[in-house]
Amino acid sequence: MPEALRRRPLLAFAGLAVLLAVLPFLVGLGLGNAWVRVLDFVLLYMLLAIGLNIVVGYAGLLDLGYIAFYALGAYLYAWLASPHFGLHLPFWVVLPLGATLAGLFGVLLGAPTLRLRGDYLAIVTLGFGEIIRIFMNNLNAPFNLTNGPQGMNRIDPVSVAGLSLGKPLHVAGLTLPPTTLYYYLFLAFVLLAIFVAMRLQDSRIGRAWAALREDEIAAAAMGIDTRNVKLLAFAMGASFGGLAGGLFAAFQGFISPESFTLWESILVLCMIVLGGMGNIPGVLLGSALLTLIPEALRYLGDLQRATLGHVVVDPSDLRMLLFGVALVMMMLFRPAGLLPSRLRRREFAAQDGVAEQEQASLYDARA
Repeated sequence: MPEALRRRPLLAFAGLAVLLAVLPFLVGLGLGNAWVRVLDFVLLYMLLAIGLNIVVGYAGLLDLGYIAFYALGAYLYAWLASPHFGLHLPFWVVLPLGATLAGLFGVLLGAPTLRLRGDYLAIVTLGFGEIIRIFMNNLNAPFNLTNGPQGMNRIDPVSVAGLSLGKPLHVAGLTLPPTTLYYYLFLAFVLLAIFVAMRLQDSRIGRAWAALREDEIAAAAMGIDTRNVKLLAFAMGASFGGLAGGLFAAFQGFISPESFTLWESILVLCMIVLGGMGNIPGVLLGSALLTLIPEALRYLGDLQRATLGHVVVDPSDLRMLLFGVALVMMMLFRPAGLLPSRLRRREFAAQDGVAEQEQASLYDARA
């Protein structure tokens, strides 16, 4: 069957399109509307992971403060589409502004870190993410900009041609809840992000990012302007984060600094590492797994009560334990990810081959 689909890609794409179209209905009937909401968050994390993959997977720049751009997009949407300042601008105006603001801050982050790489770059970006969160948590005095730790609520939902996605839609006897409506909106943005990311990867900019990732000195020697290429990677990745943040604010109707912690940055990075850095299908797979599996593990508490009569291990602790074990196993047995790109697979195979050759040479020398 997979071989037949490879010979007929149009048939495969048609089948995938039908599956994605009916997926919220299947999930809603089988598992309930709460799991349709989980699907919405899967798509949001996919959008975040695609943006971070540009910085980490394409350009090879380790960014641990990526969630700050997510927060900037969310707060800008809340400022311009809520009663906080009395502004209620349409989403098609606010979302591009959020992506632009996040992209600008991406350049501001990238400019002072051009000479940094590796662990030093990770530390600086981590600090940037924490600075943004702390600012959002304290900018309620002397001028109330973010409402502090209480967060901002009553954020306007997305409205398309007078149709609010925050209310159920009745069509031909069917009632589409807001979670389903947002699913299709998020899916459209994810497909757009995939298209843009794949076009970037195959462009001259994408090849410059690949050269920068492999060897920055060699890239500069070939005439690549590493400064502008780095700044462009930060700006493009941050724009996707700002876009996702605006969608998150409209979907939730409430945001607070607690939604933009360091853990969220680490989680998105783990999605990329798990799926396969630099490979869009791998990034999507990692996002889906690390969003769905922790939600499924929430039911372990009910399972323990049903079988043992009480909860032995708290589900949240067990989720983190299994999460850590899974990452360790991945690093040991699948360091390139579940679906690595062909280039990355060849790189790891070459590294293994060199290691074996060096080990053999060492044994020969000892003999």
